[in-house]
Parts: sequence; C-alpha cells; structure tokens
Amino acid sequence: MRPAVTDRTELQVFSNYCTAAADAMGYTLMRTAHSTFVKETEDFSCGLLTPQGLTFASPRGFGATWFIGLDYGPVIDQPGGYRDGDIWITNDPYAGGVATHTPDFHIWKPVFLDGDLICFAAGHIHNTDVGGAVPASLSRTLTEIQQEGIRVPPTRLMRDGELNTELLRIIENNVRVPSQNRGDLLAQIASVNVGARKVLDLAERMGAEAFGRSVEGILDYAHEQARAIVAAIPDGDYFHTEFADEDAPGGDPCRVALTLKVRGDTLEMDFTGSDPQLSSSLNMPTAGRERHALAMTGLGYVLYSLDRNLLLNAGALKVARAILPEGTVVNATFPAAVGMRSLICKHVQVVTLGAFARALPDRMCAAPAGSQSLVNVRSAGADGRTVMASVGPVGGGAGGSRAGDGDDGSGSVSGFLKNTPLEFSETELPVRFLRYGLVPGSGGPGRYRGGVGMEMAFEVLAPQTMVTARNRDHSRFAAWGLAGGAAGAVSTFSRIRPDGTEIELANSDIVHLDPGDVLRLRGPGGGGWGDPFERDPERVRRDVADRLLSADAARTQYGVVLDAEGAVDAAATTTERAGRTRPEGVVSHNAAQRAFESTWNPERYAALTEVLRQTAVPWRHWVKREIFAAIGEGREGADPAAEVFGTFEAIRARFPHLAVGA
Repeated sequence: MRPAVTDRTELQVFSNYCTAAADAMGYTLMRTAHSTFVKETEDFSCGLLTPQGLTFASPRGFGATWFIGLDYGPVIDQPGGYRDGDIWITNDPYAGGVATHTPDFHIWKPVFLDGDLICFAAGHIHNTDVGGAVPASLSRTLTEIQQEGIRVPPTRLMRDGELNTELLRIIENNVRVPSQNRGDLLAQIASVNVGARKVLDLAERMGAEAFGRSVEGILDYAHEQARAIVAAIPDGDYFHTEFADEDAPGGDPCRVALTLKVRGDTLEMDFTGSDPQLSSSLNMPTAGRERHALAMTGLGYVLYSLDRNLLLNAGALKVARAILPEGTVVNATFPAAVGMRSLICKHVQVVTLGAFARALPDRMCAAPAGSQSLVNVRSAGADGRTVMASVGPVGGGAGGSRAGDGDDGSGSVSGFLKNTPLEFSETELPVRFLRYGLVPGSGGPGRYRGGVGMEMAFEVLAPQTMVTARNRDHSRFAAWGLAGGAAGAVSTFSRIRPDGTEIELANSDIVHLDPGDVLRLRGPGGGGWGDPFERDPERVRRDVADRLLSADAARTQYGVVLDAEGAVDAAATTTERAGRTRPEGVVSHNAAQRAFESTWNPERYAALTEVLRQTAVPWRHWVKREIFAAIGEGREGADPAAEVFGTFEAIRARFPHLAVGA
C-alpha cells in the first residue's frame, strides 16, 4: 500500500489522476446521452466527493464549470446509510440547495473499499424538459416552484444495482419526451459507474486510509493556494452592483449588490442590498449556505485567473464566506420559483468580477456579456409526434483585458457550454437556419476591445412551434467597460413575419411561431478595457477588414481614419485623436444604466433595502414595485432616503394589513 501523498508535486499528480477520473465520467456521459443539451451543449457536471459531500475533483475543460465546489452535504446523510450498488437522485431545489432548479437531476453513488465508504461519484445533467407549465419547464413568467415540473426529493434510484423502476415511471409520466429523459438518466448512471471504477482502481493501490488523507491533502493545498492569492489583494471594502433588465416580465430592473471585504488572506462576500425575493422565477435557491456553489462561481473564476496552477476543488472556496440574506433574490425561500436562477447567477458572477476589478483593475477583465440565450424548440415532427431539442446557446463576447481583446461569441460566464451544430438541429427539428455568425460592432471599444456577440436566425417550417429562450437579458443594460474602456452593445431579439413585419421581443422567453416565421437573436458585446483612443490603429484596421467594425465606427469610437483602400491614414488619425481627454472612472456603464442609477443611487437603494428588510417575504417584491412606481426614473430629490421611507409609510397607510417582517 502507498502512504498518503503530502509533497506538493505528489499532491498535484494525485489531483490530476482524480481529475482524469472525472474527465472519464464526462466523456462517458457525452457519448451515451440522448439529448443535444447534454451530448452537444454539455450542460452537465460530474465529479468526486468526499464522504461528507465536498467536491475534490471535476473536469476542467468541458461541462458546466459552475459546480467546482458544489457541496452535496445537505443530501448525503440518508436514513439507513448506503450499500455498495446504491445510487441516489434528486432535483428538488429546496432539498438543501444542491439541485438548483428542477431540470437539474443530481445523482450520487457511494464508493466502498473493504467495507469503508471512501468517496462518492456524482454529477448532474440539465434535462431538456421535466414537465411543468411550459415546454422545457423554465420561464420567468412562472411564479411558484410547483409550476416548474416534477420535483424528486432525495430518493434511492438504485439498490444493489437494481433500478427503481417505479420512480422512473413516475418521472416519465410527468415529462414531455420521456424517452429522452430515460436515455439521459441511463447515461448518468453509466457516468458515475465509470467514475467509481476509476477512483477505486487508485484507492485499491493506496489503501482506504491513505486515499482519504490524500483527498484531504489536495483540499488543504487548494485552500493554501487560494489564501496566497487573496493575500496579494489590497485590504479594503469593494462595492459593485449589477442589474438584470427586469425582475419579472415587463418589470423593473433587478439589482445584485456585493460588498467584497478583503482582510489579509480571507474574503467576505456580502450580498446585502440585492433585490428581494421575486414573484418570478429569477430567484437563486442557495439555502443561505455560506459557500454555496452558485454564490462562489465568480470567485472560482477570479482565483483561477490570478493563478492558473490553482487546484479546482472545494478547498479553494474555504478562503471566503458569503452573506446571503434570506428572502432575497440570492437566497429565496419556498415556494418561490427558481427555474431561471441562471440569469441571476450570471449577474452574481459578473458582480464578483466587478468587485475584484475595483480592487485590481490592471489584472481583471472588463465585464463579459453575461447574457446567453439558451434556446429550446418544441414542435411537431413529420409523423405528428412532439419533438424537442436545444438549438442554442446564443451568447455574447468576453470582456477585454490588459492581456488582449475579449473572445468573440464566448463570454457569457457559462463554463464550457457548447453550441449545437446546425446540422443536428435541422435533422431533429422542422427549422431552417438562415444565419449563424458574429454581430459586427457589438464589442465595447477599448485599448483592447470587448468580444462581439453571436447571431442566430432560423425559419420555422411547422405549425404549433414554441421557442423558449431562457436567460434573455442585456437588451437594456450592457456589459461594463474597465479602466477607460466603454460598455458593449446590447442584445436584440425579434420575430420576423413572412410579410417582413419585424416584432421586437426584448426579453421575452416564450414565443409561439407559425410556419414561415423567422426568429432572430443577436447577443450582446463584452466591455472594452483601456482608453479606445490608445488602441493600436493597425488592430482597428484589421477589425474593419474582418467586418467586425465599420469604417465610421473606427473613426468615432477609436479616432482611426482609413483611406479609400482601407489602410490607416496616419496623419488624419493623429489629428482625429488630438486633444481628447482620457475617460474617468474605473468602471464605465452604458447610457441606460447611468440614467437609471442617477435616480436609483446608493442612497435610495440603501433605504429600499431597509424598508424591505422590515417587510415579510411574500410582500417584498410587491412593495418594491409600488415604491418604484411612486418615485419613477428621472426623479431628483434633496433627500433620496427620506423619499423612500416616506413612500413606504404611505403604502402602509393604504394597506394596513401589509405584513411586517422580523
């Protein structure tokens, strides 16, 4: 038997072996899954867990990387314990905050060596549909968890290797394309079985005790690495806010606020000031857990960006704790709908990037587009049967940084989610693609520009077609620029009728289409980094030649003048750039956000946060809407806080039964 590994080199080798086992799980899942959302888009996770449920290994190069530090602890302890051959399952967002919306089915399999439980092999997939009120199960229009499809509490899926067929029948009876769900579930089972075999092969050579100590070693090593990264950040409190375009269909902007407190080699991430729990499905079900994966994903991105040698496991997240006030959009309580939590999750990730950017503007990137439309189509096949598949995602560009331009079409902080090949979609669905490419001019100007967004347009060829475009956002507010860079362009979404009439859909996420209709989505651009008038003119010329920028935009945004042959006119460019003042401020927002925040400034929002804290959870979203309606945008006031408090008292006078919180 080998002793436990303790040397850093050995720890890295041990971690790599465990990561390879997780990779094998992922490859098995991709190659055996039935739905395009798993085998092509790769919306899944897989990994190895300690006996207590902490993730110590997961793939680095594919799948949904949001779940690096996911803690299965709340669902691990089960009555009667575990036996070899068991597999458990849940998709209930209110079962400890492990599953984070109903389409995500999580399973976990215990791994035993000589009768000792040494770890779990686990993972999740996003099912294309789990029933509920709408195809694909998710829409911001939904208001309670019961509308979002079947919920399975932690339940034994297999015992002694035998499938729980009664549970499977219940699931299949509540979904729209049961054969797809069954195929994906069997692929999941194959995945955890592969992971169990791979890790058991290593553990048998080491022995159970040495294996367990080595797992603790890589968790401790990741924590040590993270502490070193944080220790190099200046102490201080760094405040940043992000806004989703709306908190409900046609609603008011939704705020995510973060105060990042850096103290030595530890962090506190305080989300106080974020909007109240919503009567739409944009809520995050974190159960208030201080290291919940959804609250910590952005931190993982930052730490890994600052040190690419960081081991990606739950140990790295021990460097921080999150404060997630109950009854807010970042910690919703039952029975709030949570299906669209991914939209707010992306804002949580970007608000984390923004807070760190205020601490380290030279080392961080500008905002990524952060809005990725996950497009699902439900229609009728040639034989009349229901067909459903993902054709997305349609994303935006990454943020520029001191290291260079942002990546085009891949900056939506969605891990490694992939596009679906158009040939697959046209084979499985009655659609015909007209365009799939990049959106010229959408990247935010900067010394290093933001990445440009993606564009997709397809024609519908069958009646009774419904499209759900999950996570539609950034049609009003844009990705911010950094260090003098400008914000990126916003997204657009439209339906084009056969007669050419174009209907703007903004952030709608359910669209009914007729044969001949064309649906067009254009993703937003990432923010720019640095003064645009300091950009190398040759880079600007290449962007124009590559049709990523127009010649007029080259002149107005970058001060670069091109001659009739498309070459840089050096003299005219020098004249155009002369006398320009350098942009001020660390972060640059677009005009729409500047206008909104001129009214809803920190003083007003601090007062709003306080009155909502005094209000019972079920009333909070309604009270927020009433206050927004009463004050309105563009309001000037000598005492913004007093105006909010006064409006709240007027509401209470009108509605004496308004419930007051603790």
